[in-house]
Amino acid sequence: MKHKVFITSFLLSLGGYAIADTSAFETVSSGYVCLNDAIYKDNRPEVGQRLFTSQVIENKIKQMQKLLANTKLAWMFTNCFPNTLDTTVHFRYFDDGRPDTFVYTGDIHAMWLRDSGAQVWPYVQFANEDPKLKELIAGVINRQMECICIDPYANAFNDGPTGGEWMSDNTDMYERKWEIDSLCYPIRLAYHYWKITGDTSVFGDKWLSAVEKIIETFRDQQRTDGKGSYKFQRKTERALDTMTNNGLGNPVKPIGLIASSFRPSDDATTFQFLVPSNFFAVSSLRKAAEILDKVNDEKILSKKCKVLANEVEEALNKYAIYNHPKYGKMYAFEVDGFGNHMLMDDANVPSLLAMPYLGDVKLDDPIYQNTRRFVWSEDNPYFFKGKAGEGIGGPHIGYDMVWPMSIMMKAFTSTDDDEIKDCIEMLMNTDAGTGFIHESFHKDDASNFTRAWFAWQNSLFGELIIKMVDEGKLKLLNSIK
Repeated sequence: MKHKVFITSFLLSLGGYAIADTSAFETVSSGYVCLNDAIYKDNRPEVGQRLFTSQVIENKIKQMQKLLANTKLAWMFTNCFPNTLDTTVHFRYFDDGRPDTFVYTGDIHAMWLRDSGAQVWPYVQFANEDPKLKELIAGVINRQMECICIDPYANAFNDGPTGGEWMSDNTDMYERKWEIDSLCYPIRLAYHYWKITGDTSVFGDKWLSAVEKIIETFRDQQRTDGKGSYKFQRKTERALDTMTNNGLGNPVKPIGLIASSFRPSDDATTFQFLVPSNFFAVSSLRKAAEILDKVNDEKILSKKCKVLANEVEEALNKYAIYNHPKYGKMYAFEVDGFGNHMLMDDANVPSLLAMPYLGDVKLDDPIYQNTRRFVWSEDNPYFFKGKAGEGIGGPHIGYDMVWPMSIMMKAFTSTDDDEIKDCIEMLMNTDAGTGFIHESFHKDDASNFTRAWFAWQNSLFGELIIKMVDEGKLKLLNSIK
């Protein structure tokens, strides 16, 4: 047995993982995992160091390990899918007994409303099978509503009154960058949780107060009666970390759309009517209205959501479409109401590419399909293609850096099995041997990457692989060599 463990350790010393015939092995030494006659380094924290453990999630991992014939894919799923639970969730209770969950993004120990909602999203489907997991997700929703009530313009929060990292912002929040999607992701999560579990405990007074804040903020940022109440400036050498015109940003003409000073990338917008985020606002307001009608019996507040959603939708249909000479009618990334259109896409979600994933447009919408062809082409200034892979990036990281999130969104929004397979193979081939999905990688060298610990991307990868299995595409996954 000592010889077997030595051989195992030797193989693993050659890299992040090693494939070997393990049929003669009676056991694998601690810190390693045996998958389909292959030995891999177990990159999850040791059991005692995991922040949260759900037996239903552990069972799902074991099931997927048996189903996935490709050893590296099984290994990456094992590392990625539980990463949010393993490393980023901090569960406790409010003084009134409600569950409270604070979620780090990963290597940045702050809670983004967007990221936290996306990080736990893949676990909601299992909530009815594990009361503790259900309570944890309810805690995320409760915490998000608390944060919105503190400041609906803030995008990220500290775990307590510790002051912001960016002290030049003059804020107690981690960041006070106004982004439409920060108020949409909590509604999306709460709605999905309600539809899956039927639990209405998260829709109490804080929920109602948060919805009031959301409507008030969206109305303010339609800027129909002036420039709105929000300003943002930061002392920085990075232009996209602050707003022009004394913190008000570039001018917009009131047309019914909602201004978003920053993108989901936390970069400043150029033309403040950010189209994919406005689509997200429409779908989110309608979800909120349904909850208000059926759970809270708040007809007046529900009507406010519906009226606002209709206004924004009408404006999108009128102002967000651009007639491209090559692609035909497509959605612009940003507009300003003066007739200017920003033609690009950014990898962060919401994005133009991801709109069907979020349920904001139908996949077969011809305008979306034209947009999709544009954003995944070199006509999109932030599409990069190289020796290692291809995909959409953005100015947040800069030239030649592909975000795996865009590759996953291409797979989520594809009906072409070959295209999906190519996306998954690319994700597997650009992990730099780590078994995790990174924020971005260089188009010519996947070992040149940013953020080794970015839980949203890892959760999203797990979500994608489960979706493929659930949709009958196991054969496709097992055809990957």
